[in-house]
Amino acid sequence: MSQTAASGQEPAFIEVGEGREARRIAVRARAGGGPGLVWLGGFKSDMTGTKALALDAWAAEHGRSCVRFDYSGHGESSGEFADGTIGRWLEESVAVFSQFCSGPQVVIGSSMGGWMALLLAREIARRSGGKAQLAGLVLIAPAPDFTEELMWKGFSPEIRAEIETKGVWLRPSEYGDGSPYPITRNLIEEGRNHLLLGAKIDVGCPVRILQGAQDPDVPWKHAFALVHRLPAEDVVLTMIQDGDHRLSRPQDIARIIAAVAEIG
Repeated sequence: MSQTAASGQEPAFIEVGEGREARRIAVRARAGGGPGLVWLGGFKSDMTGTKALALDAWAAEHGRSCVRFDYSGHGESSGEFADGTIGRWLEESVAVFSQFCSGPQVVIGSSMGGWMALLLAREIARRSGGKAQLAGLVLIAPAPDFTEELMWKGFSPEIRAEIETKGVWLRPSEYGDGSPYPITRNLIEEGRNHLLLGAKIDVGCPVRILQGAQDPDVPWKHAFALVHRLPAEDVVLTMIQDGDHRLSRPQDIARIIAAVAEIG
């Protein structure tokens, strides 16, 4: 089944960035009522994954709007994955949110998308007065600061040296087609501009976090570190004892949708 058939609609495209930095970003926006849903995918994933499609189907069933998109270098968007950085993908997230969303929105972020959701919330707060506002965040195995905390700090001296001298290391992958993917020096160094876990994170809305205790990529302790940085009120962490990183089993999808519905 093609990506288009899987999602039931052709994507729209917007230009983000200028000159040589310009990227064509593929977006699928389902019209409907609010609060709307906004999907922020993970590192090396796209908007036609199991969780994204399940949320889109739920939105359709309940007459809710739903916006999904692919970061540059992912899915149907232009660009090379190796050129991606946290700042570049955040710029695209902000552009899509600004152009396709109005009224209250529940932002659902998976893995790297959890980091993006927190950064997006900060940007929305800075740009008060936009046509869209945050109703809440649902974070699935959120990976804020992963380039530093879960990659760089865990890399062996040999891997670090390869990144510093060659500018890139090909990391083996158990996801997608199994082919290794590039971890660039630029990704690591630019990621340091967006680190969140060293200070209080004030998102100004309810937060629901779902974390698998068996997650090999984002340890459950990382979710606890995030919770300690969030406000005390209306933040709920759900630990799924037998859950992995994907959290895309039927029972996991049901929990994600329940969290979205609980917010609004």
